[in-house]
Amino acid sequence: MKILSLTTLRELLKLSLPMMVSQGAFAVMVFTDRFFMSYIDATHIAASLGGGVAAFFCFSLFMGLITYGNALVAQYFGAGQLAKCSLVTTQGGLIVVGSVPFLLVMTYFGGQAFGMLGHAPAQVPLEQTYFYILMGGSVFTLLKACLASYFAGIGRTRVVMVADLSGAALNVPLSWALIFGNLGMPEMGIAGAALGTIVATVFGISVFLYFYLSAEHQRQFSVAQSWRLDRGIMRRYLRLGMPSGLESFMNTSSFNLFLLLFQSYGVVQGAAMAIVFNWDMLSFIPMIGLNIGVMSFIGRLVGGGSMARANQVISSGFIVGLGYSGVLAVVFLVFRDNLIGVFETSGESFAAIRELASDMMIGLVTYMLADATILVAGGALRGAGDTRWIMVTSISMHWLMLLAQYGVIVVYGYGPRVSWWVFVAMLIILGLLYLGRLLGGTWRHPERLARVMSE
Repeated sequence: MKILSLTTLRELLKLSLPMMVSQGAFAVMVFTDRFFMSYIDATHIAASLGGGVAAFFCFSLFMGLITYGNALVAQYFGAGQLAKCSLVTTQGGLIVVGSVPFLLVMTYFGGQAFGMLGHAPAQVPLEQTYFYILMGGSVFTLLKACLASYFAGIGRTRVVMVADLSGAALNVPLSWALIFGNLGMPEMGIAGAALGTIVATVFGISVFLYFYLSAEHQRQFSVAQSWRLDRGIMRRYLRLGMPSGLESFMNTSSFNLFLLLFQSYGVVQGAAMAIVFNWDMLSFIPMIGLNIGVMSFIGRLVGGGSMARANQVISSGFIVGLGYSGVLAVVFLVFRDNLIGVFETSGESFAAIRELASDMMIGLVTYMLADATILVAGGALRGAGDTRWIMVTSISMHWLMLLAQYGVIVVYGYGPRVSWWVFVAMLIILGLLYLGRLLGGTWRHPERLARVMSE
């Protein structure tokens, strides 16, 4: 059995590259928001990071659950059960509707957290403004993710790319106008950045619906007959997707608490972290597109009842992932001071921000290949339905990291560099654990895969 195959590599690239471009478009939207914030001051940069991560935390449970629709759709598509693909999407939409009461509660309590965690008084109202607006549009964010997962699952990743590129093309100039009061728009500052994101998300949904409701697509996938609750698919969606949702929620909550603890060091440290994570996005978020491609490909193999090409898919994923991250790692290491300077703000404090961010960029370079390993291995394991192992392992590592961070920051009062390297070490260990699971082969046992499809 061949481990490497140019044919499989080409198929994976055809599936994944549009998703990588799509995720890259999202990264550009977030990147430009924080870049525009740097024209105001460092406090706005830190606030956009804190408020944005807190918002994602609040809907991450449902995001993780809903996006598992990708694997389910791919499995039904691989099995030739096309009518069930659109049924999965309807169940995802029902989950979005059911999430509304929980999102309202999370919004109320989440907005109070910034001040309780000791953030700078000037930063707290900015974080709350950004957070509340993003949460106001969270239903649209989840619905867009549901539709994107569907099109990725049936292999039409170019539709996802078109929708996300269109949204980004609208978002960047709109946010510029709303933040600074250009083109006759009101000057809204950080609120304009959040509002621009929501408008772009709604526009992306309209693009998805254009393709989803087209006459040819409706005939092929029996869309008209899919607008109903299907208890069997809903049970399967919840059983296999809930571990992914819990993993997303628990990991995001631990990361969010780490971020908030780190920002308690001060505005300088918070701004340095925001700058480093802005560049991290250019590596990590496009790689989510590869994760989706691997998950979809493996899901099709599971649905088709044959895993003969699984090793080829995995090796192709590592070639793309490690190659992309490796090149960026060299660029980030060599040009880190120039990259940090892109976000330079006026005032004497930026010299301290630059010094800390430069050291943190070395840590970023250190864990980038671990990120690639986690995403490729995680995509393969999720596509095969091995979501419980991922949930237990990932949650355990993230919360052990948070416990260590509490000791570093609160109990012993060590500096931000120690805290940062604890975070780096956690990602490296997690990457090794994912790789060990992938090589172990338990996840691909024929009886286990048959059980995944039958449940």
